[in-house]
Amino acid sequence: MKTSGGSDAAKRAAGESAADAADDGAVVGLGTGSTAAHAIRELGRRVDAGLDVRGIPTSYQSRELALEVGVPLTTLDAVEEVDLAIDGADQFSGPHLVKGGGAAHAREKIVDAAADRLLVVADPSKAADRLDHPVPVEVLPDARTTAADAVRALGGTPELRTAERKDGPVVTDNGNLVLDCEFDEIPDPASLAADLAAIPGAVEHGLFVGLADEVHVGSESGVDVRTF
Repeated sequence: MKTSGGSDAAKRAAGESAADAADDGAVVGLGTGSTAAHAIRELGRRVDAGLDVRGIPTSYQSRELALEVGVPLTTLDAVEEVDLAIDGADQFSGPHLVKGGGAAHAREKIVDAAADRLLVVADPSKAADRLDHPVPVEVLPDARTTAADAVRALGGTPELRTAERKDGPVVTDNGNLVLDCEFDEIPDPASLAADLAAIPGAVEHGLFVGLADEVHVGSESGVDVRTF
């Protein structure tokens, strides 16, 4: 369930702004999605100019892009700390996010939560006064039906995410399925996050509650950096 939004120029401005926060010697979490991709490309340009950083990819997509642009890679097991993570969002309201449009939110949450700072990159279309974007829930294949029933019991409407260029459902990098769960407005993200996490067979959900330290909102006229 990839989300459309602002212009490529706005996304590029946001991504490049966040990439500038990576100091020499930093370990950087590499998010997934079109806006985070601009940050990875900018890191590649800075590495080519002499910057010493190592990246931890959050998906096959971000790994392949990092290799393509020359960002050296490492893993969580091989480092003592992650200095910052740069990641996109399908929607943000203050420090709260909905992620998972690229079905990489399980790995993204692991890396983003491990980082000392999470810098979110977005265009203005992703901003909201209150979260109301459908929440992706990655589930074990055997839990598809029971997890969907549990989402309905919480007042949500789950829909199995289907692939765009092949028959059948989207399969995550972890070999699981994704339920896109519509809840309308989400007045208490922390409460819903806890309820979704408690569903048997749910691997991870796309609510990132209070994780963002900064949101770099790009536009064609510049970048608005919001700190929390």
